[in-house]
Amino acid sequence: MTLLAAFNYRLADPLWLLAIAVLPLAVWLRGRARVPVLLVPFASAWHRSSLSAASSWTAGFAVAGLVLAIGALARPQRVEDKREVRSQGYDIILAIDLSGSMLSEDYEKGGERINRLQAIKPVIQAFIERRTSDRIGVVLFSSKAYTLAPLTTDHAWLARQLERVKIGLIKDGTAIGDALGVALTRLDQAAREPGGKRKGAFIVLLTDGANNTGALAPMQSAQLARARGIPIYTIGAGKDGLVPFPIFDENGRKVSYSYIEADLDEEALKDIAETTGGRFFRAADTGTIESAFTAIDSNQKIEFQSKSYLLTTELFSWLAVPGLALFCAGAWLSRPR
Repeated sequence: MTLLAAFNYRLADPLWLLAIAVLPLAVWLRGRARVPVLLVPFASAWHRSSLSAASSWTAGFAVAGLVLAIGALARPQRVEDKREVRSQGYDIILAIDLSGSMLSEDYEKGGERINRLQAIKPVIQAFIERRTSDRIGVVLFSSKAYTLAPLTTDHAWLARQLERVKIGLIKDGTAIGDALGVALTRLDQAAREPGGKRKGAFIVLLTDGANNTGALAPMQSAQLARARGIPIYTIGAGKDGLVPFPIFDENGRKVSYSYIEADLDEEALKDIAETTGGRFFRAADTGTIESAFTAIDSNQKIEFQSKSYLLTTELFSWLAVPGLALFCAGAWLSRPR
């Protein structure tokens, strides 16, 4: 059995192989019998005073056919793969700020300035890759909030959608309350809300500004999230004070910089997180952005009850068909001449 496993084969009912040990006894008893008895098809041909070439072939085919038939009953299988299927996972919505201030270049990579969106994209991608069993969706917001991707387990497709994201897709502004409202709507699945609480879901909000537009106030959305049992993790991007902001010409080429005042509402983000049972993270550089997502990943992990499934191919016919052929050949050889 160990040798079979080494080549990705196994027997589902190996106890049938014990029947092979009985065959020599059956042949011996058949040889001692005075009167031919039909122990197996055409077994009478085995009982001859002198075994001719034909009867030798008949007996050989009969035994070989029985061996193959017993082997088929042992159910040989080829094991193609072994997979663990997890019984449940989180539903996660990432709410990402695309306001104009996200163009501020107060982050660095490889000694060069990069803007805030460029800094967070690879970190978000890495976060998604780590959450292999979760459904993840993305909401983008500026003056309005839109769904880029509903909840999905197709993370490769989601990664392609994120690659296309750029600042300027939405009219400028910062509608944090509306973004959280849309995120909650995407998590609103009554069938998964026992006792009015949303099971296994959370929101990650990443912004660099203060709410200045929209129909919903951030705390209104936070109260809705709290009532549904959905924690919100908030990440404040960018540095404090004056930050470099690129100036572009009519062809979209960066020609110079101006300096703008950072307007992150840190207290509001802390309140949202505390109200909903999440956490607030200050991400002033690429290292702290990575730390924030790593901490969220660590906090929101489920120890799943996993079930293992073997994908197998039944090889019964590989033995049953030639076994039947040998029986037929033996029957043909034992026919009266």
